[in-house]
Amino acid sequence: MDLELDPRARRLLRTLIAQHIRDGEPVGSRTLAKRSGLDVSPATIRNIMADLEEIGLVSAPHTSAGRVPTSQGYRVFVDSLLPIKPLHDTEMQQLRSLLPAGGGTQALLSNTSELLSAMSQFVGVVTVPQRSQFAFRHIDFVPLDGQRILVILVFTDNEVQNRIISPRRTYTPAELEQTANYLNAHFAGQPLAEIRTRLLRDLRATRSEMERLLSAAVELSEQALGGGTLPEDMLLAGQTRLMGVQDLSDMDRLRELFEAFSRKREILQLLEGTLKAQGVRVFIGEETGLAPLDACTVVTAPYHAQGKVLGVLGVIGPTRMAYERVIPMVQATADLLGAALNPEPPTP
Repeated sequence: MDLELDPRARRLLRTLIAQHIRDGEPVGSRTLAKRSGLDVSPATIRNIMADLEEIGLVSAPHTSAGRVPTSQGYRVFVDSLLPIKPLHDTEMQQLRSLLPAGGGTQALLSNTSELLSAMSQFVGVVTVPQRSQFAFRHIDFVPLDGQRILVILVFTDNEVQNRIISPRRTYTPAELEQTANYLNAHFAGQPLAEIRTRLLRDLRATRSEMERLLSAAVELSEQALGGGTLPEDMLLAGQTRLMGVQDLSDMDRLRELFEAFSRKREILQLLEGTLKAQGVRVFIGEETGLAPLDACTVVTAPYHAQGKVLGVLGVIGPTRMAYERVIPMVQATADLLGAALNPEPPTP
């Protein structure tokens, strides 16, 4: 929102929102006179407040002469009145210790959603990347009954997946071992999506004894390495924390919110819409486009590994949240999650 506010109005709006975030009560002109540090009369403050109310940045609850910020008021606050400072080094070190590199991706993402919830006291959320985003490290084929084959996949992020495939023809144990050795020798460390393309290209180019091996590798890898996601598409933690939030105490509103958490689909679409965002995005109230989140704010940031965006993480809480704390926390967690998923620097 691009509004031209004079310095006094900006200072009063900033003071009002900061005070309301702290105590959750409507803020009156006398409190603003004390807290703002402006040498103006309460009458002048009331006039400025009336102007801010007229343009939709604050509202006056029926039960009080004080005022509270609207979603539009929070938007102006976040965009132009809020000084954002990065987390202190000690906080970064603590976060880094809680998101260590080298563990499995699923455990790391689950830890991240729990950590975001614990730090914010709201809901922590992390979208889960497609499994095809990760390169595989090793593959084994184990023959089962009939034509079924157990595929054991070890990925470079230390996750292990077992898949059962049913190829068009029966393969001997020797063929399976030869195919696994070929894939491990030539394709370990490469993203899954690139392997099939290379195999088909090599198959078209060869007319030698390699053709049989390549044909087997194409069929088996097509089923074994195709697609797939981690067990969950989005991890949520701390939903019950919102039950104790004063601003979300209405039971009907809470029920709609928890139903949205249960469905996941709409929230996942909102988060995935920020995959290409540069840094933190903040959705306040109606900006989410989701009716159950009309009284909430969603703070998101994408996380990266090896130069690729893998997913989005964030915090879902009431519009009355400590933005100066939550915004740098979400950004720092995204940076550290990316580092934990990418412990080695990319190859030049």
